[in-house]
Amino acid sequence: MTEAPPAGIAECIFCAIAAKKAEASVVYEDETVVAFMDLNPVTPGHLLVVPREHAVGLADVDAATSAHVWSVGHQMARALRRSSLRCDGINAFLADGEVAGQEVFHFHLHVIPRYAGDGFSMTADWKQRERALLDDDAEEIKEALARGLGRD
Repeated sequence: MTEAPPAGIAECIFCAIAAKKAEASVVYEDETVVAFMDLNPVTPGHLLVVPREHAVGLADVDAATSAHVWSVGHQMARALRRSSLRCDGINAFLADGEVAGQEVFHFHLHVIPRYAGDGFSMTADWKQRERALLDDDAEEIKEALARGLGRD
């Protein structure tokens, strides 16, 4: 059984679920992650893939754990497609930070089955950006990668 979360994060519901100290409808678990049904689903079958080790956001999780979360998310999406839920599509969604819509501050991946007419949408004011500005942004990101900011 997984140990209790470290001091200071004892109130984290995802840590409690991972430690089997809180109820969840678990779909899959291994030594690194737990996948369970979202208590407030967007659609039937909406599930979360959560690392057992507490990490608040994307920058706080190591590359191997992050890759495993996405790999398990892929497996869950395939299982949803093959299940009797008969979804028409899948959204994989990660909210990193409060401004991005993160509500539980334990890194997690949403795997959301989609159905025609389900009413779920992500709206934005999509605007085409000039190539020169895109190139400037790309250079900024490349420089950050070169400084090691894109690595663990």
